[in-house]
Amino acid sequence: LLCCVGFFSSSLCDTYGNVVFLNERECSIQRRNQKVYEEAPSPVSTPELRKAMGAQACALAKAVDYITAGTCEFLVDKNRNFYFLEMNTRLQVEHPITEMITGVDLVEQMINVAAGKPLPFKQSDIGINGWAIEARVYAEDPFKEFLPQTGTLRRYREPQKGPNVRVDSGIQEYSEISFRGGTDEPPQKKKMKRFEK
Repeated sequence: LLCCVGFFSSSLCDTYGNVVFLNERECSIQRRNQKVYEEAPSPVSTPELRKAMGAQACALAKAVDYITAGTCEFLVDKNRNFYFLEMNTRLQVEHPITEMITGVDLVEQMINVAAGKPLPFKQSDIGINGWAIEARVYAEDPFKEFLPQTGTLRRYREPQKGPNVRVDSGIQEYSEISFRGGTDEPPQKKKMKRFEK
C-alpha cells in the first residue's frame, strides 16, 4: 500500500434533511499537484472504510446545513486510518466516474434539489456497479521536466466511443494549445473515462 492515498467521498444533500454518500474516488496518481488518473471505487478501500468515510462526509454536510452535491477529501494511511482534508462545495470535474459506478446523475440531482425536490433515493439504494477510471491528457514537454507546453497539437487519437467510454474533449488534431495563465495554469486539456462492469 501507498503511504497515503487521496480519497474523495461525494455526497448529495437536499432541503428535507436527506444526505447520501456516493462511495469514493481515489486520486493518488498525481504530478505537480495535478491529478493524472482518478478511479472509482478505490482498490485500496474496504466496505468498512467506505462506510466510515461516507458517514463522516454526511455528518459534516449535516453539521453545516449543506445543500446540493459536495465532496469531502480524505487522506488514508497504510493502516487504513483516514484524515479529513477539506470539503469542495461544488460539483467536481471527476463526477462522471461516480455517476458511472452509482447510476446517479449528479447534475440532474443538483437541479432537482435546487428546484426544492427531495432526493428520490436513500443510502441503501446506492451501490457500486463496476469500476471506472478517468485519465487526463496534458500538453507538456517531457524534455523540459514536463512543463506545460503551447503550440499545435500535431497528432492525437481518442479511444473509440462506446457504451462504456466517455470522452470529454475540447481538442482535436491541429488544435492550438495556449495557456492564458502561463505555466501556473493546469496543463490539462482532455479527460477520458472508462467504465467496466
